[in-house]
Amino acid sequence: MTERFAVLTGAGISTASGIPDFRGPQGLWTKDPEAQAMFDIDEYVASARVRAASWKQRLAAPAWTAEPNAGHRALADLERQGRLTALITQNIDGLHQKAGSVNVLELHGTVWFVDCLSCARRIPMADLLPRLEAGEEDPACEICGGILKSATVSFGQSLDQQILDAAVAATQACDTFLAIGTSLQVYPAAGLCDVALKAGKRLVIMNAQPTPYDEEADEILRGPIEITLPEYLRS
Repeated sequence: MTERFAVLTGAGISTASGIPDFRGPQGLWTKDPEAQAMFDIDEYVASARVRAASWKQRLAAPAWTAEPNAGHRALADLERQGRLTALITQNIDGLHQKAGSVNVLELHGTVWFVDCLSCARRIPMADLLPRLEAGEEDPACEICGGILKSATVSFGQSLDQQILDAAVAATQACDTFLAIGTSLQVYPAAGLCDVALKAGKRLVIMNAQPTPYDEEADEILRGPIEITLPEYLRS
């Protein structure tokens, strides 16, 4: 019988593509703890300074030019083989889709779109970047004047319940739950490990640093994801 996987990915799978993680030794929040304010919805709404800092970071984001690595491509291959119940990601960079993955559940949204917090209008990020490049520090919605924000889920915002429900269903339908490049400290994403364990699924963790679920995992892999993941899926 073919082993079927539900996969949860975090920032660690994209570091080899030049996108820094958050909590690792070279992580964004490790180097600059104050940067966490940009990912808090209350701070973002309340402070024009925080919004300006956030847009400055977005303008310089490596996601615009980053390319998928062998880890992303291995998961796209897994899906084409019909061995994936779903690819669940905490990442906002779109690299899974760029690698060819189709059934991607983006728990934390995407950096490739922008939402108005007042009128709920959504536009491509590509339409906003020229305004940032022209010098706007805190661009407002051109329709209603409301606050604009990348279409990502910040701390204090709720996840899309339909996406979360689909992630739970995919976890319950798999044989092995594979957590890749995630610290497993952010919920409800990390709670998918509990769903897998409760359903009697194998739990495999592939992460550079220890996680809270290591003691319950059936297997732990520590090597570079872009090397370790393709090797693991071929074994």
